Amino acid sequence: MAIAVVRAETYYTPPPNLPRDAWAGVPGAELVYRWIVHRLGRRVPLPDGPVPDAPPVYARVDHNRWLAECVCGSAAVVSPTDPRWGCTECQYGWITMVVPSADEVPVIEAALMTIPQPHLRMWWHPSDPANPNTPPPIPPGEPGPVFAP
Repeated sequence: MAIAVVRAETYYTPPPNLPRDAWAGVPGAELVYRWIVHRLGRRVPLPDGPVPDAPPVYARVDHNRWLAECVCGSAAVVSPTDPRWGCTECQYGWITMVVPSADEVPVIEAALMTIPQPHLRMWWHPSDPANPNTPPPIPPGEPGPVFAP
């Protein structure tokens, strides 16, 4: 059986003393906060609100997990259905997370599922400045980039 791409909803689950569906309906961005409190015993409050003028973070698939990184270097499993990010380490408040559209997510995940080894499943948002992938070469006959002298 193939291992599905991991999302916050399937990674951050309630502790064994709670029903499996105890956190059903909790938005993906908030699940990590509940998990930190219940599993690690750390008191980490939800962010009060958005961080003004904060640049967005980009969701990506990293070793078969939807992931986002904070400016502090911490990272967490995220949900492509909740475009918010908050850091449980440095307490950076809610900022916008750039995610693929609802129509693109299943296509991306299906393409990744064709890679048999989950640890090799990687995907970067095309607009992410940290994307290590280079753009494809320009086909012959197509105009290339125009550089002003």
